[in-house]
Amino acid sequence: MTRYPRALVVLHWLVALLIVAAWFTGEGGRSVRVNPPVLHFAFGLSVLALVVPRLAIRLVRGAPALPETMSPLMKAAAKLGHGVFYLFMIGLPLSGWYAASRMGVPVSILGYTLPNLTSAVQGPAGLIGDLHEKGGTIILILAGLHVLIALWHHFVLRDGLLKRMSFSA
Repeated sequence: MTRYPRALVVLHWLVALLIVAAWFTGEGGRSVRVNPPVLHFAFGLSVLALVVPRLAIRLVRGAPALPETMSPLMKAAAKLGHGVFYLFMIGLPLSGWYAASRMGVPVSILGYTLPNLTSAVQGPAGLIGDLHEKGGTIILILAGLHVLIALWHHFVLRDGLLKRMSFSA
């Protein structure tokens, strides 16, 4: 296999767009109680919903081999980086849902209200809410590095790595 399956390519780019959209529609602080960021919830929960089939396809179909020119250290870094992304794609939506539950804010997607993950409190969402906010910025920084590394492989190393996740044949 030299390329990712088309379904994984579609899910990769869709999830990337949803993560950026979730970041731009996110709000923090007390305003969430008064004016819940419905779009932010929808984008974030969509990431969570799509990461499940993405992981399933990846586990069943595997991933194309990394270029032979990559050192073992770079290959290990790539695997670690992808693992971190999957942790964020699962952890951020869950931590946001938990933080909203803690603030007593109902979380809905497509007209369906999800159950609370914890009891509501009077004060702020707490540590999980803080981690959620910081995690959103961290995943964007990581995504930017991911893009820069992919472009470096494409334009400097010219090893075909970027073609593995493209729509063209």
